[in-house]
Amino acid sequence: MGIPGLKRGTVSLSPHQESWKEDARAVKDQLRAALGEVAVDIQHIGSTSIAGICAKPIIDLVVGVEDLNAVENHVRRLEQQGFIFRGQDVEGQRLFVLGDLGEDVRTHHIHVVLWDSPVWWDYLNFRDYLNAVPERARTYETLKITLAEQYPHDRGRYTAGKQALIACLLKEAKCWRAQNKE
Repeated sequence: MGIPGLKRGTVSLSPHQESWKEDARAVKDQLRAALGEVAVDIQHIGSTSIAGICAKPIIDLVVGVEDLNAVENHVRRLEQQGFIFRGQDVEGQRLFVLGDLGEDVRTHHIHVVLWDSPVWWDYLNFRDYLNAVPERARTYETLKITLAEQYPHDRGRYTAGKQALIACLLKEAKCWRAQNKE
């Protein structure tokens, strides 16, 4: 499989690839170099960070910052390295993408959020919980497979179909985190 990527708006799942970790690490290094101290922490998130489950071959990263506006001072430097600024995709987040935009293929989504905020912890709790509780990861994977088969050309409906389970898993993940504080 190797290099990640998926045409925008489509849904196709790939078996888990160990190479996704290395790819995420390389992009994290690029982001650290471009953002410097603005990035408090950068984490690999999303389904590609969950061991053993299939995923859309798009690497998701979350960048934790203390000031969302400070990131906008680095947009030009990031764009020179191929990161495309997509603006505020959802309230309180900034989105960058990597990929072959000429072919309308996305390889990476970079979500910039306030570090140590509820959104930051939702991303990490979800990943850590599903890695710690494989049967819940399999439940999530089963739904993803079903939805991908139903909506291969409608990522919006695929994503919407996961929301109820994601909300349930996030609640479980918060309880799990509270019980397993390190």
